[in-house]
Amino acid sequence: MNLQEPSAKLLGWGKSFLWLALAVACFHLAYTSSKYPAAGLMIFGYAFGLVRLTNQPSVRRAFYFGLATGFLCYAPQLYFLWNIFGPAAIVLWLVLAFWIGLFTAIVCGSIRRWGKVKAAWLIPVIWTGLEYFRSELYYLKFSWLNVGYVFPNYPLTPFLVYGMFSVGFLIISIASILFCITQIKRLFVEWFVMLLFILTGLAFFLQLIAAAGHERPVPPLSIAGIQMEFPSSGVLPKALDKALVKNPDAQIFVLSEYTLDGLVPDALKNWCREHSRFLVVGGKDPVGADNFYDTAFVVGTNGEIVFKQVKSVPIQFFKDGLPAPEQKVWNSPWGKIGICICYDLSYTRVTDRLVKQGAQLLIVPTMDVEDWGRHQHELHARVAPVRAAEYGIPIFRLASSGISQAVSWEGNVVAKTSFADSLDLLPAQLRLPMRGSLPLDRLLAPVCVGSTAVVLLTLLVLDWQDRRASRAKTAA
Repeated sequence: MNLQEPSAKLLGWGKSFLWLALAVACFHLAYTSSKYPAAGLMIFGYAFGLVRLTNQPSVRRAFYFGLATGFLCYAPQLYFLWNIFGPAAIVLWLVLAFWIGLFTAIVCGSIRRWGKVKAAWLIPVIWTGLEYFRSELYYLKFSWLNVGYVFPNYPLTPFLVYGMFSVGFLIISIASILFCITQIKRLFVEWFVMLLFILTGLAFFLQLIAAAGHERPVPPLSIAGIQMEFPSSGVLPKALDKALVKNPDAQIFVLSEYTLDGLVPDALKNWCREHSRFLVVGGKDPVGADNFYDTAFVVGTNGEIVFKQVKSVPIQFFKDGLPAPEQKVWNSPWGKIGICICYDLSYTRVTDRLVKQGAQLLIVPTMDVEDWGRHQHELHARVAPVRAAEYGIPIFRLASSGISQAVSWEGNVVAKTSFADSLDLLPAQLRLPMRGSLPLDRLLAPVCVGSTAVVLLTLLVLDWQDRRASRAKTAA
């Protein structure tokens, strides 16, 4: 493999560790942005440090530095996995870190093969391809800690109309430009800056168009949710009575995932019939003797089950039921409402299907166990604002404990509960838009996955050819 850069420009051990430390520090500072919004901008430092780490003398060393960076970023943020899985959490942290190592390895191989300037065009494509694959496509898919989750309600929020993967593409693009700016023609930099301004203006313009298309001369829908973790079925009607007294205008009441350990009991059906209210409640729909569907039931004002939705992606390594055989939207009296359960909201491929069917609101019954800790709840709470801003539809997310949220179609959290309150009430009024829409990155990201696969395969084939030629030369 021919080295395109003079060895003096490659990173030594000392500078490599400094860039590693910078990337890790900036990542953790960026993820404090729920308390300090401006800290979210530190994600640019993480991106730049990570791209700088690709300038290694060998692909193997680039992989190990990327792996170490990923592990030091992910393990502290996901320490709650230790409380759930024990020492096995180390394996899960390494699996997540592997994708960062693969990113630095592929980019390093591209730089050594084609040079820094040509590789700069590939860096954001490779990043987006790997992020989408690890977030959406393989068995251990996990989308948390994606750079797009740093920016709900922060400076890059307008770009969320393009999607969270587009935000990552933009950030890594800027980092790659800075990485090789000394070798790029000035004209190229000027065109890039101009394109950035055009995209920013277009993002705001799209938001204005969306705002015009979302306005409806109809009253908002009043919803109330009750946080309860593994309650006994006998307390539920009383809890609903108290919630109704405090929110007499609420038309839909929501209880969390796994509120019930089975089907909806007659007591809840009778409550809905007596008070003429709808109820969304999580329970289990038995399948045979040993299995079940993790289901959100909708009880109508007549006391009958008018709709139900099964969890699409059961959590790996948990007894979380069978995956949903299908997804549909509930044609409610107020419009089309999509229901996704807990972690389903983290998967764009799940929520995309609901939006394609015309969902104007997402209701998300969620199980967030209090023992998993505050930070787990804070990380999970980053998802709903991003999804709402991406699709332009409101989201009502009711957790069993911790942080429940009502989010407007702009991605603004209009009501929430705090982690300290394990039993709390979440009332909200949400205006349903005329329609939602898929962001542009739902087309971009799969293309990046395919392009990354081509780049990786090309590098492997070229490396194999080099090794074969080297062995033939040595034998001769």
